[in-house]
Amino acid sequence: MARITKNNIAEFQEKLLDWHSLNGRHFFPWRRAGLTTYELVVAEILLQRTRAETVSNFYKAFLLEFPSWQSLANASLSSIEDFLKPIGLYRQRASRLQMLAVEMVKRNGEIPSNRQELESIPFMGQYIANAVELLVFNQASPLLDVNMSRVIERFFRKRMLSDIRYDPYLQKLATKITSHPKSKEMNWAVLDFAAMICKAHKPLCLMCPLARKCAYYQAVTMQPEVKS
Repeated sequence: MARITKNNIAEFQEKLLDWHSLNGRHFFPWRRAGLTTYELVVAEILLQRTRAETVSNFYKAFLLEFPSWQSLANASLSSIEDFLKPIGLYRQRASRLQMLAVEMVKRNGEIPSNRQELESIPFMGQYIANAVELLVFNQASPLLDVNMSRVIERFFRKRMLSDIRYDPYLQKLATKITSHPKSKEMNWAVLDFAAMICKAHKPLCLMCPLARKCAYYQAVTMQPEVKS
């Protein structure tokens, strides 16, 4: 099991960044430079609980239909729901997007950099607030979801609480891992690795550059072979 030391965190960072430079999903449209705050926030809301590949095929069409906070705020809720149906969770997502859009129009499209004020915005939440800090304000912050947590917990150890948002161990460790000069790339590296190698089911451990110290891999390989 990898102990939580500076050296092990540094090795985790280095190996995943090296892997990501060659294998990362650099083609996603929301990872391009020069996107607006609106485009960045919308992408993160669409990505929650939805496969990135699904969102990638839908994202450009959504921005063409709703190109601004104002267009979302002015649209009927039913029209937003209808447009979101192909990617699922359309009622929840439509309501969230429109309420956020109404608030952003009131703010003239300006998102506050102050964390407390940021989280006071309706339907912002911890994950989207982290994404804003990272992607809009270029501050190191973890895009911590079930996928990132899976990679971290497998390599180091499992969290204590069921809810990621309130587990102090996982929150602190994710912050340490993504507190890197290339924080955006570090976040994307972990998320891409979770999708492509450290999968929820049937992870590709033999292709994993972290396997030598991975707690999960060691536990699996140490299991006695069942004789038929």
